[in-house]
Amino acid sequence: MTDKEKVLKDVNKIISLIKTDSDKISEEDKKMIVEDTLDHFNNYVSPGWLKYRKSVSSDSENGAVVEWTDEGAYCYGLNGESEKFIDCLGGFGIYTCGHRNPEILETVKAQLDHQALHSQELLDPLRGYLAKAVAEITPGNLQYCFFTNGGAEAVEMALKLARIATGGRWYISTVGAFHGKSMGAISMGGKGTYRTPYAPMVQQVQHVQYGVAEDVRKAIVNLQAVGEKVAAVILEPIQGEAGVIVPPEGYLKEVREICDETGVALIFDEIQTGMGRTGTMWRCEAEGVTPDIMTFGKAFGGGIMPITGIICDPKMWTQDLIDNPWLLGSPTFGGNPVCCSAALATIKYMLENDIPGVCKRKGEILKAGLEKMAAKYPEIIQEVRGTGLMLAVEFHTCDLGYETAKGLFARRVMTAGTLVNAKTIRFEPTAVISEQDIADVISRMDEALADTKKAMGV
Repeated sequence: MTDKEKVLKDVNKIISLIKTDSDKISEEDKKMIVEDTLDHFNNYVSPGWLKYRKSVSSDSENGAVVEWTDEGAYCYGLNGESEKFIDCLGGFGIYTCGHRNPEILETVKAQLDHQALHSQELLDPLRGYLAKAVAEITPGNLQYCFFTNGGAEAVEMALKLARIATGGRWYISTVGAFHGKSMGAISMGGKGTYRTPYAPMVQQVQHVQYGVAEDVRKAIVNLQAVGEKVAAVILEPIQGEAGVIVPPEGYLKEVREICDETGVALIFDEIQTGMGRTGTMWRCEAEGVTPDIMTFGKAFGGGIMPITGIICDPKMWTQDLIDNPWLLGSPTFGGNPVCCSAALATIKYMLENDIPGVCKRKGEILKAGLEKMAAKYPEIIQEVRGTGLMLAVEFHTCDLGYETAKGLFARRVMTAGTLVNAKTIRFEPTAVISEQDIADVISRMDEALADTKKAMGV
C-alpha cells in the first residue's frame, strides 16, 4: 500500500528545491539530487538509460552531471559555472532561439496568468491565430494546420491525412529515414535497429535509396502497375538521424515532379530542418519546392513548450474532414493556448531577428572551423557536412567519434551521435551562440582530437 505521508514528504522536498534559487541550494541537497537521480533512473525510468546516456552516467569520466538550469547558448549542472556547457546538441534542434529565450518566456508567462489549457468546447483563439501565422510563413499554398504534441504524432497525422485525401494505401520512404518512434512513424523509418523489435508494422511501405529520385519513380510505377495505389512519398529534406545527409541539388524538385505525374502526395518532414535551422525558414524553400503536407516541430515551441503539427494544401483537406473535423485526430493537448502562445512568440522572434539568416551566417563560421579540424586530423575525421546550424562530423570509426565526443564533454561542449552510435556526431547549437563560443568550441575540439589521436594510437 502507498505510504501517503512518505510520498508527500518526498514530493514536498523536491518542490521546495524547484522553488529555491539555484545558487542557494545546499551542497548536501545537490549531492542528494545526484544520488537520487541515478537511483530513480535505474529503478523507475529505465535501467539502461544511464548506460545509453554516457555523457551523464555515473561511469562517465567526470561523474554524473544533473542538469538544473539553462539560458541562451548554455546548459548548467547543479554546480553552476563549473558545470557550464556550450550546447552544440540543441536538444536535437529544439533550441534554435536559445534556452529560455526571455521574449518567448515572457509571452508564455503572460498566457499562464490567464489560461493554460483549453476547455475542449469553446473556441480557443490562439489556435486560429497560430494557424494563420504558420500559413503565412510557409511556402506555396499550404494553408490548413493541425497541431500536435510531439514529432512522431505530427508524422502520424500526415500519414493519415495522405490516405484520407488520396485513397491510397502505400507509402514510399527512404533508407536511413527517421520520422519518430510511434507505430506508423517507425514503419516509415529506415533503420533496422528501430524497426525490427516491432515487426510486423504498417506493411504497405517501400523503402528506397535516399537522394535517388529515379528510385522513387520506379517504386511508385511498379506498385501502380500491379494495381496498388500509393498515398504518399515521405522525405526529410535533409536526413537528420541518419547523420545529416544532404541530398543532391534538384532531388526534392524531381521528387515533386514525380509525385505530380503519378498522383501521389508529397510529405516533407521538416520537424528538424524547419524553423530557420538550415538557413532558410524551411529547407524545401532552398530548392523552391512545396510539398502537399509538411510536418514541423522541434524549435516551433521556442525551446519553451512542446508543440508540433502539420500544414497542408487545401486540396488535401477533403470533404470527409470538413464533415467530421474529429476524423483525423483529436489530441487532448494539441494546440493548447500556452503552447500556441510559445509558438506565436517564436515566430515573432524569428522574423524580427532573421533567425534563418543568423543560422546561415553562424553555420558557415562553425562549418569552416570543423573543416579546419578535418584538414588537421584527416586520420580521425572522414567528412564534415550539413548546412546552416545543422552540421555533422563523420569519423573513420565509431570509437574515434565516441572518444572525441567524450573529450568534448570533458571540456564542457555538449554534442550527440546519430544512428545510436558516435561514428557521426551532430553540431546543432542555438542561433544565439556567440562567435566567441564558436571559436571556443573549435579550440576545445582541437584539444579533444589531439587526445583522441594519442589515446587511439592513430
